[in-house]
Amino acid sequence: MLDDKDRIFTNLYGQQDWGVDAAIKRGDWDDTKGLMARGQDGIIDAIKASGLRGRGGAGFPTGMKWSFMPKESKNGKPSFLVINADESEPGSCKDREILRHDPHKLIEGALVAGFAMRARAAYIYIRGEYIREAETLFAAVAQAYARGFIGKNACGSGYDFDVFVHRGAGAYICGEETAMLESIEGKKGQPRLKPPFPAGVGLYGCPTTVNNVESIAVAPTILRRGPEWFAGIGRDKNQGTKLFQISGHVNRPCVVEDAMGVSFRELIETHAGGIRGGWDNLLAVIPGGSSVPLVPAAQIIDAPMDFDGLRDVGSGLGTAAIIVMDKSTDIVRAISRISYFYKHESCGQCTPCREGTGWMWRVMERLREGNAEIGEIDMLEEVTRQIEGHTICALGDAAAWPIQGLIKHFRPEIERRIIEKNGAAPYAVAAE
Repeated sequence: MLDDKDRIFTNLYGQQDWGVDAAIKRGDWDDTKGLMARGQDGIIDAIKASGLRGRGGAGFPTGMKWSFMPKESKNGKPSFLVINADESEPGSCKDREILRHDPHKLIEGALVAGFAMRARAAYIYIRGEYIREAETLFAAVAQAYARGFIGKNACGSGYDFDVFVHRGAGAYICGEETAMLESIEGKKGQPRLKPPFPAGVGLYGCPTTVNNVESIAVAPTILRRGPEWFAGIGRDKNQGTKLFQISGHVNRPCVVEDAMGVSFRELIETHAGGIRGGWDNLLAVIPGGSSVPLVPAAQIIDAPMDFDGLRDVGSGLGTAAIIVMDKSTDIVRAISRISYFYKHESCGQCTPCREGTGWMWRVMERLREGNAEIGEIDMLEEVTRQIEGHTICALGDAAAWPIQGLIKHFRPEIERRIIEKNGAAPYAVAAE
């Protein structure tokens, strides 16, 4: 369990004011000029040494991603930092807590990270439904400009850096980094083919790095306390603290900061008051937001909640949005509902995703009702494999994985519905 002294987000629950004066009392904007004086390469080296991995889902090493940005401008083009505050993954709700309660951590992080990458400005792309969060963020950016923390000669460092807040319009696909760039440019939010990668050709054709809110917000604290401190929390290659979002059938749903690698059992018992109805009532858990495969109760209970620990049980950490389902859950209906979400949010650019997500949802609905044949379960899984890895962005994978997890772990439940509906033995139906 994480010690209170090691927490980065000390106003996660909004018990203090979000404004600049309160933020300064909490340690934000403390000698930011001194942090920048370490030099651009020095900051990147420190982030690399900390072991910080992207907190938006993919878990790519943050310092390495920053190092991809060009050190010298080509053709006079500026570089940009784009911060992904779109947070549209079902179950994920951590970034909104930073935006509405600790926005100055994000703004200071944008300055430090932007400086390290030699960026001219940061664009914070915020989810359209986040009305109050956007109002707070706009106000916090205005406060930072008024204090001279950003803008011309930011924090007295001699570096000019602007921060722009760009509101989305509620499209899940715009959480994909290149679709986000298209949206900021005023185009339809559809992912771009890669290469070229954003670090070479990104926003407005300029070098760009896209990072998650949490990844950027923790950077100043890592620099102040030292990369060794951050790297000393958690397990090897899974270092640092993490915001976990716990929802579903627990006694106290919450967003909490804890150490990477904390066990699922400890996380739920300590912060969420245990499983509703006790641990024997646990059915399954989606550990990283709706796009990762579910994990049955027996496999998740003692699993370390980090990238490698959840990979070992056939799932992923994702955004650490933990959706807990007890035995009252209609598990087939739950996954079918997730399938509908991906059908609805597909941008339609890639044929496997455009056609496949709707087809998978329709088959899932028939399986939910039992109005199918057992052979269709294998056919559905085969189609998920045809979609997975065959689309420009990862939405096709995100639509396929929940269904694959359901079939892998709960196939008997799907078969039971078909058998009860058809009034036949499973082997007889399979033989047909």
